[in-house]
Amino acid sequence: MSDIQAVLRQRITDALTMPIPALTKRDVRLPEVTGKAHAVIGMRRSGKSTFLWQCLAERLAAGTPREALLYLNLEDERLNGMTAADLGGVIEEWFRQIPGIRDRTRATLFLDEVQLIPGWETVARRIIDQEKIDLFLSGSSAHLLSSEIATSMRGRALPTTVYPFSFRETLRHAGQEPAKPWNRLPKAERSDLDARLRHYLLAGGFPEVQGVPDRDRAALLRSYVDVAVLRDVIERHAVSHPVALRWLQRHLLSTAGGLFSVQKCWETMRSQGLAVGKDSVHAWLAHLEDCFLVRTLSIATTSERRRMVNPRKSYPIDPGLIQVWSRSPEAQTGHALETTVLIELLRRGQDVDYVKTDEGPEIDFLARDHAGKETLIQVSSDTTNAETLAREVRALVAESQRRPGAESLLITMDVIPPRVSGGIRWMAAAEWLLHGGQ
Repeated sequence: MSDIQAVLRQRITDALTMPIPALTKRDVRLPEVTGKAHAVIGMRRSGKSTFLWQCLAERLAAGTPREALLYLNLEDERLNGMTAADLGGVIEEWFRQIPGIRDRTRATLFLDEVQLIPGWETVARRIIDQEKIDLFLSGSSAHLLSSEIATSMRGRALPTTVYPFSFRETLRHAGQEPAKPWNRLPKAERSDLDARLRHYLLAGGFPEVQGVPDRDRAALLRSYVDVAVLRDVIERHAVSHPVALRWLQRHLLSTAGGLFSVQKCWETMRSQGLAVGKDSVHAWLAHLEDCFLVRTLSIATTSERRRMVNPRKSYPIDPGLIQVWSRSPEAQTGHALETTVLIELLRRGQDVDYVKTDEGPEIDFLARDHAGKETLIQVSSDTTNAETLAREVRALVAESQRRPGAESLLITMDVIPPRVSGGIRWMAAAEWLLHGGQ
């Protein structure tokens, strides 16, 4: 028996009796499709490993025997040099230690950091095709991208994205999740939730950031971004001009909700002496999205050409990143709220674009659910200024006339409901984030 096989044998023995760690329940939906592996993806430090443990705990609570649930984190220096054959041997060693389990029940295998094993895809495909085992996979965004899952697993895996904590999940993590609907909460509790939302817009939802002092939070978030850009973009794609890439990263994170044009960005880089090709900027933008650092939106149109030539809007994956890179502190709340609403829409499985009305003003989001229902959404941190409110409402009214089946929704941080008409529905931001999708 090789040293690696001996380590694996001991790791399996330990894993089958390992207590389930304390965790905060995540509101993440798994696809309900049988015969497929679950590939858990998302930005680094967003809680993918913890979510695997949650899935294990849920299956245990549903009656699956503990010995039929095996979680293995393959990030272990003792496993350096592990091969696909070694990984395939995990199944036989597991069933050797638990005789008869193969026939008694359907087992579940959770492989974390699976990308560290060369050829893992062939083993995963064999497990799906030949074993009575449900398979969960997770790993670094540098090697486990949704596009590559589709290719390497040949249709045998479906991705599930884990984002940083939502507002509700941060409350749950702190033991402050409200038990009642918004309209049944007393005013004092609503005010407390509004204050907590303002803190969330500042600190964001990365699990490890929760409770970290303000002076340390920025350094921690910077380290997340630095590692993601270095490992998932620069090293993985052999970027030859990292200075220009870092300039692009800073630009995108400092202009949340802003319009982004590759052409203009490329011209700006060249004017600053950064000699890069336009194709490189296109590629870097795609890589930054692949590692979940940013999300971008296209203009809402049926014309593919118009989608291609119009600027995109870019947002960080978490509102906490805005404070670290924003050059306009006074605008942070509005940009952070807009970012939070977008990420929540993506969490809820919505397809999202932005709208440029014929009259000129923009509508932040056009969201479509799985049934095709459309919602026009304007997000504003403060509409106490009459001119601001009129601008937001005017765009919604104009576009709703062109989309008669779409709901018009205004989401703000206002405490007192603004006066809106024209079929527009208003919701307080905290209410929408807590209950708007239920």
